[in-house]
Amino acid sequence: MSILVTGANGLIGRALCARLQLEGEVVRAAVRTSESIPGAFVVGDIHASTDWSTALTGVSVVVHLAARVHVMDDTAEDPMAEFRRVNVDGTLNLARQAVAAGVKRFVFVSSIKVNGEFTRPGVVFRESDVPDPQDNYAISKYEAEQGLRAIAEATGLELVIIRPPLVYGPGVKANFDALMRVVVKGWPLPLGAVHNQRSLIALDNLVDFLMTCISHPQSAGQTFLVSDGKDLSTSELVRGLAQALGVPVRLLPVPVWTLQLIGGLIGKGGAVQRLCANLQVDSAKSRNLLGWTPPVSVQEGLMRAAAGVTSP
Repeated sequence: MSILVTGANGLIGRALCARLQLEGEVVRAAVRTSESIPGAFVVGDIHASTDWSTALTGVSVVVHLAARVHVMDDTAEDPMAEFRRVNVDGTLNLARQAVAAGVKRFVFVSSIKVNGEFTRPGVVFRESDVPDPQDNYAISKYEAEQGLRAIAEATGLELVIIRPPLVYGPGVKANFDALMRVVVKGWPLPLGAVHNQRSLIALDNLVDFLMTCISHPQSAGQTFLVSDGKDLSTSELVRGLAQALGVPVRLLPVPVWTLQLIGGLIGKGGAVQRLCANLQVDSAKSRNLLGWTPPVSVQEGLMRAAAGVTSP
């Protein structure tokens, strides 16, 4: 079986390609620039006119990871148009060309943000929820999902949609990496009174789930929410990272309302909300329908994520 992986130079793409090769599958890695991965298919910018014909020749499954993700201090004149250009137009163009090339299955990695930004205490996101995307990225992912479903219905393409929460693992960047680097320095963090619940997924668990969705007959036509299966509060996450990093943890029990007040005053209200709010997903469908269980525990996942972080 020949499998095309877009975004093959990203965190998930590199890990998935390595796992596919280990399993003896024929992997076609697609990237935007030649500097990313030697020998990969270079497709350039992803939009409505991208030519995927060479990369799709002989491919039976596409795993579409490439996307325009969150952009801090976005300088685009029309950010929503840019998200749609890549995440909607680019995705649907790839799907149409995949159908024309005889591809049987299209695995689309979307985002839990399609469901919404946060969950209320005692409430979890499920696949059956009415979508509630809030920002440009989430809206574009949802629009891509809708377009893909229309293509699948019209053509018989086997579509699998996966909405993961925050992914962590070796090489993770952005906020998770920043948190690990603060923890390893031993700085006191005012998060000791944050007792929220958040679902995460270790990189190896997500890759394992993608492997399942690539081949499992019951995954066709389905949407899945997936997680490690053990939710953590932000304070528990910090303690777990400290243990993985082999450093003492210093948590100050600052009330959440105080953090929210300070965050609002300094223009970091969104960041504080992400640290303090709940975001829980119900991944029972992936277990019940596909018989999938996460192969890596949360603590092992944190250990693997922390392996490349060194003390200052």
